[in-house]
Amino acid sequence: MRNTRQALQRGESVRERRLLLARAHERFVADDALVADPESRETFAAQAELRPVVLDSWLRARRRAVDPNRTPGEGQLSPAELEELQRLHPIARVLPVINRLLLDEATQAGFVVAVGDAAGRILWIDGDRRLRAKAESMGFAVGTDWSEDAVGTSAPGAALLLDESIQVLGAEHYNRAVHQWSCTAVPVHEPETGAVIGVIDVTGDDGAATPHILPLIEATRAAVEAELKLNAMRAALEREHGREHGRERGHGAPRRITMGSADRAARQAAPRLMLLGRDPALIEHGGRFVTVARRHAEILVALAQAQHGLNAAALAEAVYGEGVAEHSLRPEVVRLRKWLAQQRVGIELLSRPYRLSGPLRLDALETLEALERGAHRLALAAYEGPVLHSSEAPAVEQLRNEVDATLRESMLQAAAVELLFEYAHNWAFEDAQVWEALLHELPPLSPKRTRVVARLEAIAASNDR
Repeated sequence: MRNTRQALQRGESVRERRLLLARAHERFVADDALVADPESRETFAAQAELRPVVLDSWLRARRRAVDPNRTPGEGQLSPAELEELQRLHPIARVLPVINRLLLDEATQAGFVVAVGDAAGRILWIDGDRRLRAKAESMGFAVGTDWSEDAVGTSAPGAALLLDESIQVLGAEHYNRAVHQWSCTAVPVHEPETGAVIGVIDVTGDDGAATPHILPLIEATRAAVEAELKLNAMRAALEREHGREHGRERGHGAPRRITMGSADRAARQAAPRLMLLGRDPALIEHGGRFVTVARRHAEILVALAQAQHGLNAAALAEAVYGEGVAEHSLRPEVVRLRKWLAQQRVGIELLSRPYRLSGPLRLDALETLEALERGAHRLALAAYEGPVLHSSEAPAVEQLRNEVDATLRESMLQAAAVELLFEYAHNWAFEDAQVWEALLHELPPLSPKRTRVVARLEAIAASNDR
């Protein structure tokens, strides 16, 4: 049985494996029966010695109408948007670890090293210059989307989707433009919560998917995650030192200390509650991520939007809905107050009225602000799904509906056609009005028109059932 993570078995002929995969790929993209008939598909996979993880990814690509002939790299982030994502991403602080452990060896071997975020956007690429230029011409460049939804099967996209290390060789890539390449990728996790925050990828010729590459990249990932944990511990110690310093100066209560440098000011930025596409939510503060219980997140959402606070009745209604007694709220407030103190996230929950001691940023509100100022590409890049999708708290439902409705309206009314296509493909797959608007906006000779028409026909057929 083939190793599901490794593209090649030890001693296996790369040439023969490539030829077998190329024939399998051509048959798969041309034969609709393989998608519809499980028995035929099973026989096909056995004959091609196709790994289940690759076949499953190909099937997802077919079902999502990913075009295997479209050059990757559409919808690239602008320089300003890329710079902002690079600045905010926690892996930015530990890039020296990747450079030290992986980049030199990869460069000598003729590979490139890429680091992406949890949404599959490539944020950094380094390594062999000649190969970097060649990769960019194929669409593998900083600011591009290499999630499975965007390009089909690839090592970065599969590693993020499956949350496991994986190699992809040649024609195992769904997109034909990538068949000359091979790659190995591993997901990176926030150490305390285990949440996937990014991906490390090595891309190049067949050597980039040989068995000995995988443990090297996994060791690099382990060092990166250890450094992230160490950074979080340092930040916690600095906060504690600040409290002690404040007490020694006679202030009695913890206080923030003015540090003067941009780097220290950034560490003192308000904590950020991450809600989009998440359930449970996360709080990001001081370089660390902490999982937030559902009810606590709902209370924080309500209070973060109440500039002057909320009385007990109003907060209970925002969290539980109408007709719920205030006594149901009070135990949760006590637990949340204790949790905030234990986690040292930089804010306290005050009473009479209930309010937060300082600002709490919400990623959902930041997305709304980006839409309001016309930064559609940045907003779409930041949107990772509905706000706390299973929460029924009125405050959360209102925010969720506002973000989703505003994003949809902005995409329909003002977004560039490539952004509208990305939105339709990722977040409005069953929305006929969005696909109709896209068909109207596309140039008459655009190759995307065929895909859009096919999608509209599929939606209509589904509605007729």
